[in-house]
Amino acid sequence: MQILLVEDDRRISSFVVKGLEEMGNQVILVESAEAAREWINVDSLDIIVLDIMLPGIDGIQFTKTIRYRKNHIPILILSALGEIEDKVEALESGADDYLVKPFSFKELVSRIKALVRRDNYKNVQNDSSIEIRDLKVDLERYEVFKNGKNVDLSPKEFKLLKYLIENRNKTLSRTAILQAVWGIDFDNNTNVVDVYVSYLRGKVDTGHVASIIKTVKGVGYMLTTD
Repeated sequence: MQILLVEDDRRISSFVVKGLEEMGNQVILVESAEAAREWINVDSLDIIVLDIMLPGIDGIQFTKTIRYRKNHIPILILSALGEIEDKVEALESGADDYLVKPFSFKELVSRIKALVRRDNYKNVQNDSSIEIRDLKVDLERYEVFKNGKNVDLSPKEFKLLKYLIENRNKTLSRTAILQAVWGIDFDNNTNVVDVYVSYLRGKVDTGHVASIIKTVKGVGYMLTTD
């Protein structure tokens, strides 16, 4: 996942960034809403984790700005304010969830995953049939066509393709792919991801001048729709 963390408390941001990056996520850290503005429309962004008490524009106002622009990216608010009124105000401003400081890292990760999973599910529900160049993929019927001809994929190859499509135009780490497709939540030095990407390319990526499944050196892979 690619996560935008907007947090000016360096003690908190340092342990959050360290923990999330160790899990294979990409974290963009900024310390103000003003600095975050340039990132909110980046296609590869999965979620915004946002402190309320920020210098300048606070988290509530920034959330309202994001929603005013019709941007529906998941937003998780972090705050030391734990009163019901504070939570209601944040959620009514457009935030999707609210986590009170101090918090456990495990709970933070669980809430991030739940919000991103919910957002991915909505995207797939709204767009179950995807066309990418000469490919047509029906995510509900588990069918893939290339130039109108059926492509025979194994269940694991389809699951990999489905995960890449659900996160299209986003850089996915090998660790994230292992967890989503094989249920392995750590990198145990296996090359199974590289092997299956190679299988998949051989079936869906032939005949293209530029590969739709791009290797991101030192990180993992990205399925592009350009």
